[in-house]
Amino acid sequence: MKMILGKKIGMTQIFAESGEVIPVTVIEAGPEVVTQVKTVETDGYNAVQVGYEDQKAHRVNKPMTGHFAKSGAPLKKYLAEFRVEEGETYEVGQVITVADFEPGKKLDITGTSKGKGTQGNIKRHGHHRGPMTHGSKHKRLAGALAAGTYPSRVFKGNKAPGRMGRETVTVQNVVLVKIDTDRNLMLVKGAVPGGKGSLVKIRYAVKGQDDK
Repeated sequence: MKMILGKKIGMTQIFAESGEVIPVTVIEAGPEVVTQVKTVETDGYNAVQVGYEDQKAHRVNKPMTGHFAKSGAPLKKYLAEFRVEEGETYEVGQVITVADFEPGKKLDITGTSKGKGTQGNIKRHGHHRGPMTHGSKHKRLAGALAAGTYPSRVFKGNKAPGRMGRETVTVQNVVLVKIDTDRNLMLVKGAVPGGKGSLVKIRYAVKGQDDK
């Protein structure tokens, strides 16, 4: 299992050898360092904690400074944890780069979607609008929420206006088109969650890896 942290740079397009235009998302990934290894014996589960992007000492609080000092790893701005399978081995201080990934493989990429703020039921849930003629005053408002006599209340979970976006989203089986080891770049086919500069977690796809 391979995993790495990165930042979304933006989207562009490249040309395949056949002349096909491929839309790609450019991600600056790593290098990152392993800051902690968790095992079933010590923590109840197997996982590895990694740090990404160097951080200045005065921006790190005392507990986190002690955590990095214990592991011997340099101070990092972002920390993330990845579950690992039984038998996989990582060492504290190990460096992970884009060179550990193979072009053509499929990835699962997790990020935070763009926040849209408070939105109405039409944009948030795709509801239809009301009639636009004959004096209707019910164009973009929500429809009936509950029956009047029974149950005489609105059930929980009803689709209504509210906060939209800024949620953790994972896109699966994204093809890794190309890597640039000199600039620590990964080019993946299609779009990934989040805006420019947002943090993403990348790992080999859990399912569908053998499908090309």
